[in-house]
Amino acid sequence: MMRVVDLRSDTVTLPPPGMREAILRAPLGDDVYGEDPTVRKLEELAAEITGKEAGLLVVSGTMGNLVSILVHCGRGDEVILGDQCHTFLYEAGGIAALGGIHPHPVPNDPDGTMPLEKIEAAVRPDNIHFPRTRLVCLENTHNRCWGSPLTPEYTQEVVELARRHGLAVHLDGARIFNAAAALGVEVEELASGVDSVTFCLSKGLAAPVGSVICGERGFIEEALRVRKLVGGAMRQAGSSLLAGSTPSSTWWRGSPRTTRTHSSWPMGSPTSTASIPSPNVCAPTSSTSSSSGGILRNSKSDVASGGCSSTAPEHESSAW
Repeated sequence: MMRVVDLRSDTVTLPPPGMREAILRAPLGDDVYGEDPTVRKLEELAAEITGKEAGLLVVSGTMGNLVSILVHCGRGDEVILGDQCHTFLYEAGGIAALGGIHPHPVPNDPDGTMPLEKIEAAVRPDNIHFPRTRLVCLENTHNRCWGSPLTPEYTQEVVELARRHGLAVHLDGARIFNAAAALGVEVEELASGVDSVTFCLSKGLAAPVGSVICGERGFIEEALRVRKLVGGAMRQAGSSLLAGSTPSSTWWRGSPRTTRTHSSWPMGSPTSTASIPSPNVCAPTSSTSSSSGGILRNSKSDVASGGCSSTAPEHESSAW
């Protein structure tokens, strides 16, 4: 039987046998009451990795971005974001439809950055005719811009600009572990200074579902309320998210710790992708945004199939 290599996206990866076994072993509770120990462990670990005070599990990256932006902004407020970013293009206009939040798109450069001078020019003056600028959103790695990683230095420049204008910064880090591996830095460095950050469990990390929001404790407490508002509260969520269900909780440690393969992944036994008999294993390529060892799991696709051009796809398909 022919073995198909599916390079559409890292979202098509399947849990390895060890991870499937961990589903059966995961200790469970009612997460709405804060009693699912597997979820709690994941949220604590996520906060540690990103250098934030607390974390919150959500169903998807789209929900993570939506909840974060709804916490940062009120109705009629404005968010500055890239014209090629996922939130602007692929999240069904949720921030406007559900939050009454006005997006102010700024052109992305091919490397996923927004020029600092264009961000600054997009900040509204205090005038009753204009919406109030409240937030700047970044994306790392950048899906539509060829999977480009944003450097810690660029992120800090945006944070400093935002602070001068009294703005918050949200980082859509759906594939931030890929960025950390590509740049040889820690995830915490990439998230330093931002007010909130999300990352996906179901992409390069290969879990079946879920994302995590991280930020200050007060922010996460408000995000918990908003998660409930948008229908994101779950009960025995640990059964599908698996986090921390084996003794190892050091999947992110290494030199740098983010470049370790998934052999230390806490959601399953150390099973290499070479031994996974799956028909849709995706092999890494020589993409400039990839790690030679993969991020926790080597079966993701390292092909970036989007970009900041008219030839970019009309749907999310980038492996990054």
